[in-house]
Amino acid sequence: MPFDRKTLVIPDGTRFEEQLIITDGDVDVVISDNAYTEFGFKTDGRIFVGERAQVKGDLISKGDLYIDMFSKIGGSVFSDGKVYLGDRVVIDGKLSVKGDLDVGDNVEIREGFEAKGWINIRSPIPLIIYIFIYLLQLLRLGKSEEIERILKELEEGDNRFIPISEVFLFIPDSAHLGMNYTKTSNNLLIGKTCKVTSNFHVPGMVNVGEGSEIFGSIRAGSDVVIGDRVEIHGNLLINGDLYLGENVRILGDIEGERVFIPRSSSVDGRLLARKGVVFERVDRKRMEEKLIRFVSGADVVDEIREALE
Repeated sequence: MPFDRKTLVIPDGTRFEEQLIITDGDVDVVISDNAYTEFGFKTDGRIFVGERAQVKGDLISKGDLYIDMFSKIGGSVFSDGKVYLGDRVVIDGKLSVKGDLDVGDNVEIREGFEAKGWINIRSPIPLIIYIFIYLLQLLRLGKSEEIERILKELEEGDNRFIPISEVFLFIPDSAHLGMNYTKTSNNLLIGKTCKVTSNFHVPGMVNVGEGSEIFGSIRAGSDVVIGDRVEIHGNLLINGDLYLGENVRILGDIEGERVFIPRSSSVDGRLLARKGVVFERVDRKRMEEKLIRFVSGADVVDEIREALE
């Protein structure tokens, strides 16, 4: 499936623990505006939290950590890198930073903080106001060359972005990621060898990578592709076609339009296929022609970069 900002992406090797989602390796975690998650996150990469987002658990990163304005963290925050806190951010726990700390206006850290680097407390007056006042003063002094130089630097800075690694966990705008219930506004991509706990409500397509294990049910509004050696402890309720890979085990019921199931896979519950069941190995090329694939590489990273600008 092509990446879009409404797709919930869980990368390869991600594990859902009791109250913490742990990524495999140097993975950036991106939590979009107005998203809500009952889990905390632990990663060797960086963590980006958008505006008015809510994270119920801890945030633990070896890289830098950015939390935008009006967001709330229900646990503690730990970072081996730098931490940026936007205006009116609330952290219910404590904050521990090994790098520099950049704090906005009216930030609340209820259990105190520790920072080993520099601490910068920003003024509540926006930076653009300072620039405007400074330019007015330069105009009064007749320093047109200095004004042109500043404007040129600002123009060149417009194209800057925060680089995101090619492997990332992405929670879209206004998505709800919960222990018992997860809802997103479009598609769901679960990578290979993941261990995931939740019941997913997905209006679009679902793609589950090989070797993953899901403790919960999936309700999808479109086609679902399940990779080889996947085990799902729940039901699959689909308003589309279902494609099962080899050695898949479904410990629940299946309901869909057409169900493609190889002989090596099994369903422990009831199977209802409104347009029929095909008991054969799925032709991967044919499946990829029918389904819109998730793409990887530069195009995906560019979309994430644009979302963070």
